[in-house]
Amino acid sequence: MQALSFPCLCRSSLPYSRRVSCLNEKSAHFAPPLGVPPKCHWRRYPVPSMLSNLEADRTRVEDIAARILDLECSIAELRAEQATVQERLNSYRYPVLTLPNEIISEIFIHFLPIYPLCPPLIGILSPICLTHICHKWRAIALATPALWKAIQLSSACTTSTLRNNGDTLIEIFETWLNRSGCCPVSIEINEHGAAFRMPDIIPAIVPHRARLEHLDLYLYDSFLPLFGGPMPLLRYLDLGFRTRTPFTLLDVPQLRTVVLDQIAVTSATLPWVQLTSLTLHIVEPRLCLLILQQTTSLIHCVLGLGPEDESADHPGTITLPCLKSLVLFDIPDGPHVADFELTTFILPTLRKLEISEKFLGTNPIESLASFISTSGCKLRKMCIAWRKFGSSTPEDSYLAAFPHIPSFSFEYDDESSDEEESESDSD
Repeated sequence: MQALSFPCLCRSSLPYSRRVSCLNEKSAHFAPPLGVPPKCHWRRYPVPSMLSNLEADRTRVEDIAARILDLECSIAELRAEQATVQERLNSYRYPVLTLPNEIISEIFIHFLPIYPLCPPLIGILSPICLTHICHKWRAIALATPALWKAIQLSSACTTSTLRNNGDTLIEIFETWLNRSGCCPVSIEINEHGAAFRMPDIIPAIVPHRARLEHLDLYLYDSFLPLFGGPMPLLRYLDLGFRTRTPFTLLDVPQLRTVVLDQIAVTSATLPWVQLTSLTLHIVEPRLCLLILQQTTSLIHCVLGLGPEDESADHPGTITLPCLKSLVLFDIPDGPHVADFELTTFILPTLRKLEISEKFLGTNPIESLASFISTSGCKLRKMCIAWRKFGSSTPEDSYLAAFPHIPSFSFEYDDESSDEEESESDSD
């Protein structure tokens, strides 16, 4: 486009007033029509498309406001309904929570093994689990001493398990003893393979010694402080030792049941005469007989006989006037127990006899008949145990010889059965 020229505006040809007049005349020639604003002000006036967009936005805002109002009304209605339902839930009481505390406490007790058996110290079957359900049940569990009166410490209580639960073994043990209140307690401790040693446990038990009712200990040593005082409630004692440490326990007026292993039997001095149940595991016959001479009140007796370490004179006969049940066995496939005969015992009230067949000698029927005749007992139940397959004395011979015994059974050595099966397979 060719540029406009204004020669009349040159400074040299016209005076200043004339140049201004000419400029105004030229500007008037390019002025916009009447009613149209100057070009520099056109953007201040919206065009029709912009007006329609504004109208649409106003309509949209009104729609959104209406929807918000509807949603707020819906939320208000839902909150009102929620409050009503929550009030109804709050007013409802679960039937189990309406039970008296005494009933809940009794249910808790039945959750545990029958006393004096001990539940696990920790884990889902421990009474500690009952304290993690709700506040009410926790309060009831902590206020029920019977839940905490049977305590077991064994190899299951590993260091890692206790660490994961945030407490030490001693702390848990003392907590249980304190929660048991004044209840008689049952304690089972197996130190073999466990993450503790008795020197740490004994100080926690000693203050509660007078409440001990059932005591089952498998120990290495350092147990003597536990037996340094009276145990007026002790009724059951099961001892297994790793070392011979002589001790005397006489101030136990309620003690009736004792279980001893081969080391404990050489270490313990007990009130034998008051016992009604005695179990000796793998003990020399001479030691058994020395003890049985003093146990005239025995009703139940289990004897596991082992070989003699040294020769000794055996008493002629031992009479146990109250004995009703006798179990007599030896180490399977172990050394033969020499110089022991069933006729050593005179048991006039015996009703149940379970005996390893090797104790009946080469003529078992004659030996058994002699024992029954000498004792004058009336057996009601008889079991020939650890019998070898292919024994020289058939079962029918026993049954024919003792028809007056109502229950007569036989138990066989599993290893002999396996040997016989292997022989038959090879054939």
